[in-house]
Amino acid sequence: MRVTEQGGTRPPQQTTGGSPFGWAEPLPDAEVERALVVAAHPDDADFGAAGTVAGWVAAGIEVTLLLCTRGDQGGFDDTPRDEMPLLREREQRAASAAVGVTDVRFLDGFNDGWLEPTWDLQREIVRVLRDVRPQRVLCQSPVRMLQRLQASHPDHLAAGEATVRAVYPASENRFAWPELVLEEGLEPWKVVELWLMAHPDSPHTVDITDRFDRKVAALQAHASQTAHLGDGLEGMLRGWNAANAERAGLPEGHLAEVFAVSRIN
Repeated sequence: MRVTEQGGTRPPQQTTGGSPFGWAEPLPDAEVERALVVAAHPDDADFGAAGTVAGWVAAGIEVTLLLCTRGDQGGFDDTPRDEMPLLREREQRAASAAVGVTDVRFLDGFNDGWLEPTWDLQREIVRVLRDVRPQRVLCQSPVRMLQRLQASHPDHLAAGEATVRAVYPASENRFAWPELVLEEGLEPWKVVELWLMAHPDSPHTVDITDRFDRKVAALQAHASQTAHLGDGLEGMLRGWNAANAERAGLPEGHLAEVFAVSRIN
């Protein structure tokens, strides 16, 4: 199990497990100018990576958040469904501000609960990839965890699969949706590394102890999704992140988020 403060300082091509096909060590944050985070719904990235993203921003990385839907099927109250998309968009922008992210984008035309890794979804993600031109991409794992099915929401899997396909090979291939080049001037882009959250095998651990308050603030901003938890929200998050830290061998009292990192280029 590897542990870093924020993104690691080991050589970027180093892998573990004695195999050239092991998970990669992440690039040092100092070598990353831009990062793109892609998730299915508002709040997904904050549950999985808010502390890590806050660290990236603090390190000077320009972070863009892309949401595939506006989460209109979420919530635990009687808020009218037609009001939920705008409400959740506002909540996500407030949550992102809590971790220092100001570039928050939403795709149109994709519905919460019905997300699939279609060509249309892949094209829209490729469009953003070529516009942002990130060295680092973070998305949800496309792998279903049958041992813990509630950790594998179908929309999360779809967003992850579409992002993985968009990162490679579509974003690199100028003949994938050539109109993106010919009509919009969006030249192909090669992503260096892909981070997966909620993956069954997540050996890269990021210590977020000093940024845990940012994570709590971000999740509190998603009031339509978390207000029913009351004071229990912080305890729930602390429990999850403490368990991650313990598995990584961090000292008692530390908190962590975990990822799998794949080197692409």
